[in-house]
Amino acid sequence: MLRVFLCGVGMLCFALVAHGAALPGQPAPEFALADVGGKRVSLADFRGKFVVLEWNNPSCPFVQKHYGSGNMQALQKRFTSEGVVWLTINSTAAAHAEYLKPEQQATWLKQQGAAPTTALLDPDGALGRAYGAKTTPHMFIVDPAGKLQYAGAIDDKRSANPADVKTARNYVAQAFEELRSGKSVSLAATAPYGCSVKYP
Repeated sequence: MLRVFLCGVGMLCFALVAHGAALPGQPAPEFALADVGGKRVSLADFRGKFVVLEWNNPSCPFVQKHYGSGNMQALQKRFTSEGVVWLTINSTAAAHAEYLKPEQQATWLKQQGAAPTTALLDPDGALGRAYGAKTTPHMFIVDPAGKLQYAGAIDDKRSANPADVKTARNYVAQAFEELRSGKSVSLAATAPYGCSVKYP
């Protein structure tokens, strides 16, 4: 059984590397994008701080689960109040029906009471592909040295039901608790769940 598991992990890692995805333990891919207000934002701007990357698409029922329940906003407020940088990223293609213009994305986030540090649009999908973002949501944690420490699902309840948030094991919160205790992240990579990212 162990051999099968290790083989499975090996094949998964190969697939991720083949598609240029970022892997925990490796340097996080650098980027520079305009946020919804038109300001240029780069990962390098936040060196020395923890950074959360949250892939988002307001049309996705799984995103709606975490915003409708207040779960995502609570995480954003909790961690940004502790000095963590939170970047909400939408990689929906500009030609897709679910694409939101910068002002539309900003309005939606405001209506939800969201509290990211800022929100970025990635309509050509370059940033999403660099990280291997597959779903909305898909979560990543970058440490102060610029190394990726977590990649995967927000929690272990793979449903679109807001009620499941209450009993879920939140992987993002768990990873932060371990990192701040000086420990390694026990689950550095999990399988994300949600809607597919609507790449070009």
